[in-house]
Amino acid sequence: MEGQEVARGSGILLAVSSLPSEYGIGTLGDAAFHFVDLLVDLKQKYWQVLPVGPTSFGDSPYQSLSAFAGNPYLIDLDQLAREKLLTPEEIRNYYWGTQKSAIDYAALFENRTLVLQKAFGRFDEHEPEFQQFVEENRDWVEDYGLYMALKVSNWQSWPENIQKKQPVALAKCRKEMYNNIMFWVFCQYKFFQQWGKLREYANSKGIQLIGDVPFYVGKDSVDTWMHPEQFLLDENGEAAYVAAAIPDKFSETGQVWGNPLYNWPLMQEDGFSWWKRRMQISTKLFDVIRMDHFIGFVKNYMVPKDATDASGGRWMKGPGRKLTDALNSVLNGTTVIADDYGGKALIPGVKKLLAKTGWLDTKVLMFAFDGDPSNEHLPHNYPGSHTVVYAGTHDNDTIVGYFRDKTEYELAYLYEYLNISSQEEIPDALIRCAYASIADIAVIQMQDLLKLGNEARMNAPSTVGYNWRWRLNKEQLAESRRAWIRNLAAVYRR
Repeated sequence: MEGQEVARGSGILLAVSSLPSEYGIGTLGDAAFHFVDLLVDLKQKYWQVLPVGPTSFGDSPYQSLSAFAGNPYLIDLDQLAREKLLTPEEIRNYYWGTQKSAIDYAALFENRTLVLQKAFGRFDEHEPEFQQFVEENRDWVEDYGLYMALKVSNWQSWPENIQKKQPVALAKCRKEMYNNIMFWVFCQYKFFQQWGKLREYANSKGIQLIGDVPFYVGKDSVDTWMHPEQFLLDENGEAAYVAAAIPDKFSETGQVWGNPLYNWPLMQEDGFSWWKRRMQISTKLFDVIRMDHFIGFVKNYMVPKDATDASGGRWMKGPGRKLTDALNSVLNGTTVIADDYGGKALIPGVKKLLAKTGWLDTKVLMFAFDGDPSNEHLPHNYPGSHTVVYAGTHDNDTIVGYFRDKTEYELAYLYEYLNISSQEEIPDALIRCAYASIADIAVIQMQDLLKLGNEARMNAPSTVGYNWRWRLNKEQLAESRRAWIRNLAAVYRR
């Protein structure tokens, strides 16, 4: 299949949650619009975000409570105040954490819902726009509202007839919990409304939003509860095997992700309707979609649900072209980036399938300098421009952190390739290398543009507690740094 047309350009990877704000986490408010302005000033064309779904235990955006919903934490409270749904005093009365540079998820968990409930109490459900939103998203949003209402009321105490979704019991729940359900639907309405305004503004300034779609959903999700037949779960909603990542040079024992696996034969029977709907929602949010874990289309690695590491896992065949064709049928011109960098060499068929999709492939410069001149991540080995190149990703050390402990011997090839002679030069040399490459899109993490160490790392896979917390301060990018980035974009026609 022919590759999707893409404008040559560069962009910055920054989670919405990492934006500065006074209320504990980045939101879709003024700081997001100011970041778009910054991208324009830096002559960028793309803003890549991390997944924007509602998060659960561990705060990972890759373990979402819903494959379709947006994260209520990202709803901007100041915008609600401008709509007279909140007062500034009410917002300030809550505790949002003490650190400007890190998210306090415990504080958000305690207080964000309370303040949003105040706003909902003043909201008119009969607003035509709200009613239209409910109607257009009825196939998922009311189920999400019910699930969240039940979850907040303590999932573990649900009677069996509710857990097993007996129709009479669910109908009774929907009636008794109507207001609670509508609160969660209201949160989705506000999320999508605010997101729409941000995307419209970004597009008007020539900036495209790249969104990240996780391959799997969380075990704790409305999807697995309402549609267990779509997953490999028993009658009690339990999985014998869960998703994992194979051992590799970054993790000797692999990673146990714990996500439920898909029931591919059943999904294929109904034409992958769940997946197609998911992609349609994504096209409403993003101009470009990054499809996480592309290898999963070809093969799924799984381990027993109680496994402590991934060393004893096995493979399950994926749906291959049947699914990618189904997704392409509903993309409506939206470009897709395949997160394929982890398995082309290991899993036969990944390259072949990717070529048939027309999607862009991915290169990561941080993986390029192992001393092998034939390494596929080195720019001189790129087979064509239909590629997205990253200096590093959200799952890796920052550039500064990654190379800090390398010996001069280990760095010899990198020094030679980039024509530099010291560690201090590495971050800028890697960024320049990405910009200079033939790849259509070059994306650099904000932390790497700021030359921050691992204190600013976004995620260390297989760990819980300190991930997904990093935040940007308002004035971290000096004018001299801005001028350097602008110049790179001009020099390399980005």
